[in-house]
Amino acid sequence: MTQELAPTLSDQPAAASADWWRDAVIYQVYVRSFADGDGDGIGDLRGARERLPHLADLGVDAVWLTPFYASPQADGGYDVSDYRLVDPLFGNVSDAEELVAEAHRLGLRVIVDIVPNHTSEQHAWFKAALAGGPERELYHFRPGKGEHGELPPNDWESIFGGPAWTRTGAGDWYLHLFAPEQPDLNWDRTEVREEFDSILRFWLDLGVDGFRIDVAHGMVKAAGLPDIGLREQAKLIGAQVLPFFDQDGVHEIHRGWRALLDEYPGQRIGVAEAWAPSAERLALYVRPDELHQAFNFQFLTCDWDAPAMRRVIDESLTATASVGAPTTWVLSNHDVVRHTTRYGGGERGLRRARAAALLTLALPGSAYVYQGEELGLPEVTELPDAVRQDPAFFRGDGQEGRRDGCRVPLPWSGTEAPYGFGPGGSWLPQPDSWQGLSVAAQTGDPRSTLELYRSAIALRKTLPGLGDGTMEWLRAPEGVLALGRPGLVCTLNTLAAEAVLPVPGRPLISSAALEFSGGEVRVPGDTCVWWAV
Repeated sequence: MTQELAPTLSDQPAAASADWWRDAVIYQVYVRSFADGDGDGIGDLRGARERLPHLADLGVDAVWLTPFYASPQADGGYDVSDYRLVDPLFGNVSDAEELVAEAHRLGLRVIVDIVPNHTSEQHAWFKAALAGGPERELYHFRPGKGEHGELPPNDWESIFGGPAWTRTGAGDWYLHLFAPEQPDLNWDRTEVREEFDSILRFWLDLGVDGFRIDVAHGMVKAAGLPDIGLREQAKLIGAQVLPFFDQDGVHEIHRGWRALLDEYPGQRIGVAEAWAPSAERLALYVRPDELHQAFNFQFLTCDWDAPAMRRVIDESLTATASVGAPTTWVLSNHDVVRHTTRYGGGERGLRRARAAALLTLALPGSAYVYQGEELGLPEVTELPDAVRQDPAFFRGDGQEGRRDGCRVPLPWSGTEAPYGFGPGGSWLPQPDSWQGLSVAAQTGDPRSTLELYRSAIALRKTLPGLGDGTMEWLRAPEGVLALGRPGLVCTLNTLAAEAVLPVPGRPLISSAALEFSGGEVRVPGDTCVWWAV
């Protein structure tokens, strides 16, 4: 039983509602794969601007754009050569200004990515550093170990696999926690801090409403760059504090950025992409004088299991409440396998993904939607090796290297590829099975995942008990989660079998059809329901 409701939209520019970020629904646009406006097969700012009405119809509050800055594209734009220029692949600065203006006209705020841990090897600073200039102090250059300096300075590994060090023609080594084309900046240097203050002001003056901070946990390294003594270090991220991640010194940087953001009107925000080993350490990033949000990756990585979900939710809410911050829920992004596939794939994975969406939107705090999850898109697992571009795919020993599967361009309309993505094909091939998953195909179908998202987001805006606020757990059978918000109950059946429950109120929305008998309801397996009480 799914109740159809039209989203309530504001036609005012992103401006003045107090603490808007505490319960916002924010949509992530992976620019390269969202919409192609110039016909080269690659998404761009013009295409994104033209498709903003889809986000307004969806009912989200803001859009987060992945990097569109000047870049050699060694890592999908996360290797920036000039932070104040738009890469010609995506347009120009005027396109960015027009996108921000159009988003504001539609009532959407705009958050852009900032990449402060590293630059591109083609950045002017690094090119001067390789030439022996004083810019060397702005990065981490070290002599090697061994008789002739032939060994890396320490045992740190790149997140993408292999050593985190590359040797230069002069015989010394430079640090790169990601690809060799992404040398790490030295945030002990005042010049680095001042430059990023200037970059933030450039985009704030252009009108953006905030920044998603890439690798917000990584800018500060432990003094002396000590060895770790363990292999497969990428698997330790989020499990323990490492000498290159989640060092306490990053918080001084974020406090400075919060003060800068607070100088601007309209509540501009900072969002941390921070991997921390506990909910308590993650909460440090959102203390009152630091950033506004931090992605909850413990929730993202949680198994489809009622006790595990409850434990992660409790720990997250307790930790963020201790610092007066909201929890920020996320199910997928451009770096992880889409949750439709993570939850089992096929029909079962889609049922769970639809249920997870309703659970997420019912929890206290803010929620992020990764492009395509509102369509129920699965991970594309059959991409030929020849088309893959994830740098980790070519290195091994680090991340899985198959992030391309969640970055395949969106299907908008039509019955064959590129499904309205643009007139020039798509940079990654789209499956034939996606013709029934396009925006056009799902629009107006009350059973579709797109209409489920539209209705749930509209209800979230309509019901005063949702968004930021209180929550309590209610009694429920094993395998079922039941949580109460003011005026609403959310029940999630994580089991494969149906659960028979007392009817707690009037059904508002359900991720699957329900059956009623007397005062009881049969909730199918892998199903979530909202009830008005």
